[in-house]
Amino acid sequence: MFDPQTNRYPYPLVTDRHYLEIHKNRGFVFDTRYPYIDRSRMFRFRQNMTRLLLNVVVFPIATIRLGLKTEGRENLKKYKNVLDNGVISVCNHVHMWDYIAVMKSIRPYRSNLLAWDKNINGENGTLIRLVGGIPIPEDNIAAQKTFLKALSGLLSEHGWLHIYAEGSMWEYYAPVRPFKRGAAFIAVSNNKPVIPLGISYREPGRIRKHIFRQTACFTLRIGEPIYPDTSLKPKEREKDLTIRSHNAVCRLAGIDPEQNIYGPVFDDSKRIDYYTDTYGVGYKGSW
Repeated sequence: MFDPQTNRYPYPLVTDRHYLEIHKNRGFVFDTRYPYIDRSRMFRFRQNMTRLLLNVVVFPIATIRLGLKTEGRENLKKYKNVLDNGVISVCNHVHMWDYIAVMKSIRPYRSNLLAWDKNINGENGTLIRLVGGIPIPEDNIAAQKTFLKALSGLLSEHGWLHIYAEGSMWEYYAPVRPFKRGAAFIAVSNNKPVIPLGISYREPGRIRKHIFRQTACFTLRIGEPIYPDTSLKPKEREKDLTIRSHNAVCRLAGIDPEQNIYGPVFDDSKRIDYYTDTYGVGYKGSW
């Protein structure tokens, strides 16, 4: 069995913590005055130019670099009427470039991305903003209200919002970590469905492995919409949607959550040892 994980990745003890270091602070303050959705003409022009560059240069390079295969694109056509009315997607976060894979896989839809505020202030912050990055304000309740209002406006205008519900990026980590409830909260608050996406790994060929030192190739699968259960009270609706979304991403990544064999079914525990007790058993992905 191919195991893409190595000891070079310092996974934290708690599953939603970051381990990458940000070496720059551009000094942006994410308060009530910050344009979480920038609608200025200049910014939109720069976004369109960035999109052109993505399609012509970045997507082909990323496809080769990641060994990317996409499955389930037929769901974009099957549920076009649903997606055209605004949607939230969730996915496991396992590579620096996996959002590029998401953007390419869901074309012609254009997504916006909830991003760690330190990334927006970091060295790649301008690029993250131009590909749809929206910083999540921390420790500022008033700013969070402004932020959520902006997201509601985006969804009401039939936008696509992508959220990494695990809360952080862990390279080549195979179990799907527990989801934070933010994605379900936004979906429930705006009565929008969740589209699950799941990334699994394939063993690279000899050239990729030995010449390009590629750890793994990626398969991204697109699932079917998951709707909030309106028969439940809002808090229970959020929990239910979080669990169902997490289980769907597990299945798309080749993990059977119902048998509790490769990482347990969803649990609120965030301790990494809980999610690695059964590591390596029962994986049904493509590697």
